[in-house]
Amino acid sequence: MAVGFYVDPVFYKVGTGDFLNSFFSTIYIKLENSSWGSQYPLIMNHLYHGVLESRDGLNAKSELYLIKKGLQALKPGDIVWNFEDLTARPPWGDQISEDILNLSDYFITSEGVNLLDVLEKAIDTGLEIDEAVQVRSI
Repeated sequence: MAVGFYVDPVFYKVGTGDFLNSFFSTIYIKLENSSWGSQYPLIMNHLYHGVLESRDGLNAKSELYLIKKGLQALKPGDIVWNFEDLTARPPWGDQISEDILNLSDYFITSEGVNLLDVLEKAIDTGLEIDEAVQVRSI
């Protein structure tokens, strides 16, 4: 089952639920110092729990920019696969592309696109058509 961002009527595919959870887990542990939503409340509280309203889109884009900057400062080995089990590792282990220099490059969707770019596009679409961004499974 795939998960992604749904902005009625558009679905932006991300990949597995574990992969998307790793994105949020890494932000929580590495960028928010294990204090959920303390730095990025719209992304971590609203979007993570399923819905980011269009009225919050501009502020969410600002948060996303800061998240990207924070991830750029982290090495691929800093990945957190699951905040509930910090010993968990990605299924591919340390076998990653040489093109991944930092964690902003790490999160590549099943479609081959950077997850940060996909999320930004979903937020932009939500702003453009005044629809919420939802996390959905298909």
